[in-house]
Amino acid sequence: MDVREGSVAVEVPEQPDEGAGDVVFFNPEQELNRDLTAAVLRWAADERGGPGTYLDATAASGIRGVRAAAADWTATCCDVDPEAVDLARANFARNDLAGEVVHRDANALMHERRFDVVDVDPFGTPAPFDDAAARSATELLCVTATDTAPLCGAHFNSGVRKYGAVPRNTDFHPEMGLRVLLSALVRTAARRDVGARPVFSHATRHYVRTYLRVSGRATDADDALRDLGYVYHCASCLYREHDRGLIADPLECCPNCGTDTQAAGPLWLGPAHDSDAVAAVRERIDDGMGTASRARRLCDRLEAELHEPTHYDQHRLSKEWGVSAIGMDEFLDRLREQGFAASRTHFGGTTFKTDADVEAIRRATT
Repeated sequence: MDVREGSVAVEVPEQPDEGAGDVVFFNPEQELNRDLTAAVLRWAADERGGPGTYLDATAASGIRGVRAAAADWTATCCDVDPEAVDLARANFARNDLAGEVVHRDANALMHERRFDVVDVDPFGTPAPFDDAAARSATELLCVTATDTAPLCGAHFNSGVRKYGAVPRNTDFHPEMGLRVLLSALVRTAARRDVGARPVFSHATRHYVRTYLRVSGRATDADDALRDLGYVYHCASCLYREHDRGLIADPLECCPNCGTDTQAAGPLWLGPAHDSDAVAAVRERIDDGMGTASRARRLCDRLEAELHEPTHYDQHRLSKEWGVSAIGMDEFLDRLREQGFAASRTHFGGTTFKTDADVEAIRRATT
């Protein structure tokens, strides 16, 4: 079937209903992800003084590489599947664009060569590619993870194995998944004396996507590691607090209700985005993108989002307290009137962040 995204048109196989099979995989639900990637590449080109080299490490149809080439990046697509390689080459030719297509194991290629931007968008977990990608990227590392159940703690053992962290299935599970992924990427980069810090991240539907600025300085890696730590969460009253450091110091019991708490981590506790970068990316979204309106709304929400490492859901709190939910604007205004910072989040329509603890939230809003 033919697919048009942005200024390019590509051919992809008809996909089986279950979303997997023997054909080269293409996920139409990732159009928002790809549109935002195109905008990020425009921003990155302006930041660096022009387009550079771009690797789509797990190319499949090659649509990411084709879109990068259309933005004047020197694009390379890599895939271990010979049918994917043939399709990617045909899609470059179809759009009359220059692009290299390599039939190779992505890890082997990334250990051999370096690229200004490395994009890892696999089917499932990116964990097998993290080390090679951190070695290969010189400026920007872009990663998608679609295995949200392990990341969020719903598949606990799998999350521990793949990401080297303890994930917990909490009421802020989308952010748990995002911060488990960021922690794994930052730690993997640090092993190679590479500093990695996220400039744009979002958890959307069934996947997590992040863009990290990387540098080859060990001191930057040390600084990034200082933003790792643990979250201690009470499933009974929804109290939580966080503490930086690589050694957990769990609470004996919840200071709010006295029940046991759970520790999660090490998690990335630093900012998951740079507000200035998000604003710049939004300005580079154009109306020719199929998800332009959604992408701009997401950027609007992200730019204003506080950097607290967990979020709350007003409906979940209202249920816990036995009260009726109120409008989000009024809810957040009540928090601000009591001197607390508060913002909506991109995780859902009733989710928010604040520097108030759960009991202070209850007193201010009920």
